[in-house]
Amino acid sequence: MRADDFLHPTPAGLYCPQGDFFIDPVRPVPRALITHGHGDHARAGHGAVLATRQTLEIMAIRYGEGFAGTTQAAEGPVTIGGVGVSFHPAGHVLGSAQIRLAPEGGPVIVVSGDYCRTPNPVCAPWEPVPCDVFVTEATFGLPVFKHPDPAAETRRLLASMAEFPDRAHLVGAYALGKAQRVIALVRQAGHDGPIHLHGAVQRLTDYHVEQGIALGDLRPATVPKEIEGQLVIAPPSAFASPWVQRFRDPVISFASGWMAVRARARQRGVELPLVISDHVDWPRLTQTLTELRPEEVWVTHGAEEGLVRWCELNQLRARPLRLVGYEEDEE
Repeated sequence: MRADDFLHPTPAGLYCPQGDFFIDPVRPVPRALITHGHGDHARAGHGAVLATRQTLEIMAIRYGEGFAGTTQAAEGPVTIGGVGVSFHPAGHVLGSAQIRLAPEGGPVIVVSGDYCRTPNPVCAPWEPVPCDVFVTEATFGLPVFKHPDPAAETRRLLASMAEFPDRAHLVGAYALGKAQRVIALVRQAGHDGPIHLHGAVQRLTDYHVEQGIALGDLRPATVPKEIEGQLVIAPPSAFASPWVQRFRDPVISFASGWMAVRARARQRGVELPLVISDHVDWPRLTQTLTELRPEEVWVTHGAEEGLVRWCELNQLRARPLRLVGYEEDEE
């Protein structure tokens, strides 16, 4: 039987009829398997949710304890309607996972969700999972995207702080994953001073600390006069709010793979763009497909056509899924 018989796109998301479940559905469904806690993949209102323990706890923080009818933590392989299901680290954010499906009489399918192969100090590293069909994101699925070493970008941030010791450095970073990764990278680079947090990133950062991730001296960003010359982590949306006006002549920074596109940095008024990505860039994306060498590649949310063309040129069968609802986040 074809892979499409076991997993196929629907308006609600990828659907497995044999197991009667959806993966990262974009609307409430009776049964959902969730790869990670970002809002375009993890939504509230499902009847039942299966995900890693950390993803379930992150969803509870974001949406409240009653975000689903029932929940189950993925703690080893399970069978759902004759489909073997297991979760494997994706290296994207804390709790993120690739979902392996092994249906009776069908091909092994791995839905990667969002994934990253660059070492990330705040989550488990990506794990290669052999499969017949690999469902891959293509967020940065064009040859122009070659992300630099995150440690080098971190050194640029610290060099700017040394050059402008009287200016607060405000780093825009997505509240789940990116904010905590930036903090951890700064600590690894030797900065042991206080780091101030916008309220919107506080609770998820506290959760990382509760999970045993050491992030050092963290303080609320509530008294601007105490923060001059120091580091502040905030969601990018805060820079378009009156909140930012309380700081005197801050250095506006933004940590994202999209900062490789200079026009985006200019549009946001970013003085110090930091190209730090939690997704695979083009070299690591094509490296992954070369190493896994699945029989088929299904491409979703990103530069689908470009990656499909690369697959064709490299003798890999590929197709775009054209799923909707997986919006470009602040990465």
